[in-house]
Amino acid sequence: MKNLPWHTKLVLALMAFVPLYFMIAALGTKIGIWDWKLGLMTLTLGGGMILLGIAALAALVSLVLGVRAKPRRNGVLAAAIIGLLVPAAALAVFLGMGGKAAGNPIHDISTDTGNPPAFSESTMAAREAAGANPLSDYQVPLSQLPLYAERTPPELAVKSHAQIITARPDRPAPLPLGGASKAEGTAAVAAAMAAMGLTEIRQDAATGTVEGVAESFWFGFKDDVVARVGDAQIDFRSVSRVGISDLGANTARIAELRQRTEALLGAASR
Repeated sequence: MKNLPWHTKLVLALMAFVPLYFMIAALGTKIGIWDWKLGLMTLTLGGGMILLGIAALAALVSLVLGVRAKPRRNGVLAAAIIGLLVPAAALAVFLGMGGKAAGNPIHDISTDTGNPPAFSESTMAAREAAGANPLSDYQVPLSQLPLYAERTPPELAVKSHAQIITARPDRPAPLPLGGASKAEGTAAVAAAMAAMGLTEIRQDAATGTVEGVAESFWFGFKDDVVARVGDAQIDFRSVSRVGISDLGANTARIAELRQRTEALLGAASR
């Protein structure tokens, strides 16, 4: 390390600092040091892009100096090349997130777009206390919803949540109860939620309602999940508390919850 040129030391220092920076931005949000807008939008997307640009520039300068040096040192060149690859990989991740956001313009997904399962008063109170987004009317075009009005492209603004969900190729479907009872369905959903790591699980066998809270690992983003167990089928709904796009998380969660619930009901019927 002592014999390395200054530019290589700078590249190595930046390579060590970049992942640490993103971890601090995410975990600081999770434990409440700052809010999600500062953690995600300002620190991660804003400051993160600047930091990646600085790292890439430093690596490029180091590569040029390393190529011109006599004799050339393979370790210096390797550090510079890796220093360029790290920001490139991070940029690819950001671009991938942008693509996911475009493909998932909403954050409220349900298997029943005509009458989505409703959340309990306690869940609604928790959402209000957390400053969560208001729940959207599934039949109203996005252009008429304040949260989406200025953030949605014109071709999408005319569509409602119901239309967007229905058009999804991976649209989650209700789960038929089959021969299971309403009580068995309620118990199976609660067990499936627990197996997925959801917290604050509440079930009401009388109404066939099961609720839980999902939390992301890094930023600690919370999504509220509810299942409505009827006489013939189970409908699911998953809603993010903050943000515009959910990057497909709610659809994937419902699909997994449905699959786990189906497996539990199948095992119980054997």
